[in-house]
Amino acid sequence: MKPHVFFEPARGEAETGLSPEIRHGVNIVIVAVLLAALFWFAFSRLNYTFNWASVWRYRGNLVRGFGMTIVISFFALLLSILVGTFFGLGQRSTFLPLRYLSRAYVEVIRGTPLLVQILIFFYVVANAFGIGNRYTVGIIIMSMFSGAYVSEIIRSGVEGVAQSQLESARSLGFTTLQTYRFIIMPQVITRILPPLTGQFASLIKDSSLLSIIAVNEFTQMAREVNANTFSTLESYIPLAVGYLLLTLPISILTKGLERKYAYAD
Repeated sequence: MKPHVFFEPARGEAETGLSPEIRHGVNIVIVAVLLAALFWFAFSRLNYTFNWASVWRYRGNLVRGFGMTIVISFFALLLSILVGTFFGLGQRSTFLPLRYLSRAYVEVIRGTPLLVQILIFFYVVANAFGIGNRYTVGIIIMSMFSGAYVSEIIRSGVEGVAQSQLESARSLGFTTLQTYRFIIMPQVITRILPPLTGQFASLIKDSSLLSIIAVNEFTQMAREVNANTFSTLESYIPLAVGYLLLTLPISILTKGLERKYAYAD
């Protein structure tokens, strides 16, 4: 008589005797050790003597720059969501001037370098409107730049809703506002959350270019520390680590959202 099997381990767990969580952790440790060995070998070939003491005196500057990057990125993200939503829906508007304006905005922003946009907006547009605060200008620039990409994310999310659902909403007598509120937006939000989270990570890294207009964010502070200490690697290694500490959790969150909201076509 064949005995009953109450629990059958997964194939990978049966072969290795380890749970998926343990195997996942072991693989992370292996990759971390390999990367550490690679960087240790590369830096050991430099014959470079690190002078961390000189940079340590300016740690307060780096911390303030790190905090300023977080503040700028946070407010730029909030504003970019508003801008992106407006122009994303504007690209689907029946009002032709708004539709063409939205498309022109997206194409111009995505088709030109951020560095050029910062210079033109700061020295031309902001000056014409009398906006003298560099931090305000920096937030506006980053939100307008990121808003173009958010606009495309929202537009693609809206257009990804099946046409049959829109026709069903019309047949039920839904207004355009009700259709967006009850039919389109609940589906769009679940679809655009992962790419929006990834865009936030890109926004944090792109904010480093604001240093060219003397915004005292993380990169600008690292440059000043380097200028005062002549310790280039000691100044920029913390910069790389700081950006990694900001973007890595966002990347992990993005992967989690992609798994959570993944569904079959």
